[in-house]
Amino acid sequence: MRIISGELRGRRLTTPKDDRVRPTTDKVKEAIFNIIQQYIDDSVVIDMFAGTGNLGLEAISRGARKAYFVDKDRRSIALVRDNVNYCKVGERAVILCYDYAAAVSRIHEKADIIFLDPPYGDGLYEDCIEKIVENDLLAPGGIIVAEHSAMEMLPEELSGLPMIKCRKYGKICVSIYENSEA
Repeated sequence: MRIISGELRGRRLTTPKDDRVRPTTDKVKEAIFNIIQQYIDDSVVIDMFAGTGNLGLEAISRGARKAYFVDKDRRSIALVRDNVNYCKVGERAVILCYDYAAAVSRIHEKADIIFLDPPYGDGLYEDCIEKIVENDLLAPGGIIVAEHSAMEMLPEELSGLPMIKCRKYGKICVSIYENSEA
């Protein structure tokens, strides 16, 4: 797994030796960033269920101002910390070891992009997006990028946020919700 583009391009990230984390593949990551490129410059990003920090680090590499990395697993947080240190972007990273419900109430800065990539089949998308909306965490015009199994289709609207895109990449789908509030 590597950073595909931007100032950190080509850096190889540390991944777990087991299969407890399912990092976004380079192919899917490249497709996601091609779709959302217009949102990235000088943005605040939250990489929820961060795993390795792959998505947040790619966003930083492409021009995000700051990224919050959230995961409840201490081993994942250690991986994120290692990858952030290796990329030398610690001043642009905030690493939080909490579950998503606790994290959304501890982040006091609106995000322009929130990546959601929870364990597939756990049904966490709806609750997570609901908590994001309740805590007013998504900036007006901001997006939520939800990566999920192609077997698990997400609704056209979640907590008042309309789905603006849904793309399938083999066994993976990427659904994007936008805070259209002006």
